[in-house]
Amino acid sequence: MDGKIARVLVVDDDINIAEVIKMYLENSGYSTFVSHDGKSAQEAYIEYKPDLVLLDIMLPHIDGIDVLKWIRKEHETPVIMLTAKGDTFDKVLGLELGADDYIVKPFEPKELLARVKAVLRRYNTDNTSKETLAFQELTIDVNSYNVVYRGEEIKMPPKEFELLYFLASNKNRVFTREQLLCEVWGYDYPGDSRTVDVHVKRLREKLQGGPNWQIETVWGVGYKFEVK
Repeated sequence: MDGKIARVLVVDDDINIAEVIKMYLENSGYSTFVSHDGKSAQEAYIEYKPDLVLLDIMLPHIDGIDVLKWIRKEHETPVIMLTAKGDTFDKVLGLELGADDYIVKPFEPKELLARVKAVLRRYNTDNTSKETLAFQELTIDVNSYNVVYRGEEIKMPPKEFELLYFLASNKNRVFTREQLLCEVWGYDYPGDSRTVDVHVKRLREKLQGGPNWQIETVWGVGYKFEVK
């Protein structure tokens, strides 16, 4: 954060859980603001301008999925969803709508802090030494997190961009889902491979390929950015 204290908005209707998260985050040096329902979360987001949002799915007034949709309409702030154990549908839906990560309750404080640190580090890494990648009909500028496809700027959340950049910067190399989780998410991700599948699906919906490149599935292995 270039010496700046990162601001985290915690949104959870369980007051005890929210306060515990707040305590651990503040003890780790983060500035923290807590909301207990979706409506106040939207208001807090506008006023507090967080660098990251920890967002529970089940919320009063406006649920977490709708809050995520609202954030993604105008902003690319990283969002980590908090989900109840076993809510597979909610996890996948959250990722499809633009969440950067999810963590299942109950969770260990160390795991939560690792996720927060990893997402913020990836989002704020100084990439000035990295080059812009250019392919036919596609330009990927890591300095500004900007993607231009067929002459139009394509909006995508940070994690989506990082997956695209990683694959494109290692063109024609096949990566397993586990390798992509490690390389792109930045730690030993305890979730399942559907996280990668969901992000690749979203990339393909936005980028249908070019004259000589495509995001390919290598069946039984993983994915690659194929350039002919």
